[in-house]
Amino acid sequence: MIRVLLVEETDLLRGALAALLAREDDIEVVTESLGNGRVVTRALSYRPDVLVIDSDGCEDRALGTSLKLAAQLPECRTLLVAGSAPPDYLRQAIALRVAGIVGKSGPCDRLAQGVRAVAAGERFIAPELALSALCSAQSPLTPREREVLRLAADGTPTREIADRLALSVGTVRNHLNAVSRKTGARNRIDAIRIARESGWL
Repeated sequence: MIRVLLVEETDLLRGALAALLAREDDIEVVTESLGNGRVVTRALSYRPDVLVIDSDGCEDRALGTSLKLAAQLPECRTLLVAGSAPPDYLRQAIALRVAGIVGKSGPCDRLAQGVRAVAAGERFIAPELALSALCSAQSPLTPREREVLRLAADGTPTREIADRLALSVGTVRNHLNAVSRKTGARNRIDAIRIARESGWL
């Protein structure tokens, strides 16, 4: 029996993923978690074979959790569930040797396939996600520029971006100018559009 720790913040989606896995004779969800906060502690307690974690909206935390778990419980392998993950994130996950990534838009049985594959020590990258990671242009933006642009895309004023990231207003403006220069954008709105269409945001 493959023992799974399921991490998903949304009740509806967590229930759907658990129900999909419960249909399989060889897979058991031994515990569920609402978020990334106590995942490693819970994993050390339950000692699952596979951590299934929804990375949407918390991509960096999901990768950080995966790395911590790999260090503290190497026999537990991570399978990320990604919806609209940008290609840069997929490339990063692949480079960090995450055991598997499946997409939310794939066939229903792909989740179980992924769990079985990573539990057996294999890597499992859903074909459409692998293609996205391979075929898209690599982002010219630094992680900090992407962070600033993501907040700007949410409509956050420059002063608030500076406060949130512990930067000066001038530094935030410099980052946004650098983003416009690197993307060839006419202004901030155009830079946001280009970055989104390229999968960099």
